[in-house]
Amino acid sequence: MAILVTGGAGYIGSHTVAALLERGEEVVVLDNLQTGHRGALLGGKLYEGDLRDKELLAKLFAENEIDAVIHFAANSLVGESMQKPVKYYDNNVYGTLCLLEAMDAANVRGIVFSSTAATYGEPERVPIVESDRTQPTNVYGETKLMMERMMSWFDQVLGIKYVALRYFNAAGAHDSGKIGEDHRPESHLIPLVLQTALKQRESIAVFGDDYPTADGSCVRDYIHVSDLADAHLRAVDYLRKGEASNVFNLGIGEGFSVKEVIETAKKVTGLDIPVVVQARRAGDPAVLVASSEKARTVLGWNPSRTKLEDIIESAWSWHQSHPDGYGKE
Repeated sequence: MAILVTGGAGYIGSHTVAALLERGEEVVVLDNLQTGHRGALLGGKLYEGDLRDKELLAKLFAENEIDAVIHFAANSLVGESMQKPVKYYDNNVYGTLCLLEAMDAANVRGIVFSSTAATYGEPERVPIVESDRTQPTNVYGETKLMMERMMSWFDQVLGIKYVALRYFNAAGAHDSGKIGEDHRPESHLIPLVLQTALKQRESIAVFGDDYPTADGSCVRDYIHVSDLADAHLRAVDYLRKGEASNVFNLGIGEGFSVKEVIETAKKVTGLDIPVVVQARRAGDPAVLVASSEKARTVLGWNPSRTKLEDIIESAWSWHQSHPDGYGKE
């Protein structure tokens, strides 16, 4: 039996594919390579195409014995989602509907879904727990919440079980050094900081230094991408055991400020990283930190790379050896 990974050539998807292969799973990947990279795949059977291509989905399920799906394929830029809402509803929500329809037709009854902390919006409290209010402040978060709700109804009506993993800030790179983070355009803090260290950028922007935090900059929960991959494997095992649908936060339960990340990167790289303070961005909560107690208890998940220095060191190793990312493919 195989596991289908949609968006498997992306950052978190490729690390999850690597983890599945390491434990001997048969892996099928669906990716349109719009933001993913062929070079990020360490194995598996790749179908290059779009989630909304119903004929391709039917062919994929017909040609492979798939018993579970891990679903990463989605557009995920908060700023872009506020400029191009049609793109986000079409790709994220309609794309997921096409996937669930194909799963139902093929009688595949388990899906692990890459959700996000953006489903919460402004947090009611810190750390955030799964039962807290979900009130997204951007289109991206709203589409992910709609995808969760859709899965809940497909479970109730059609018996397709799901696990939604709401995670916080993914960071770091694979221990092998073969795969890492290469978004185009890049929007994540740690790679932007490291690109600045490599002189690929003149400076790193700190958006707001007047937040109600210890140093005035936003605080986020950073989690190593390999720990995220491990959680997806555990969620697949959970569904294979016939457990009920569920939602889990994934984070280390500790926050680091933007300025702390920059200072740690300076220490790790030994290089100067120029900083420019700019105005706050709309919709940026001051603090986002997860309680992952439920995932630890129910899934037996225990993140092993929780020191910010270690996370940045693994990312730095990747960026040094891949200054142009995956290059031209």
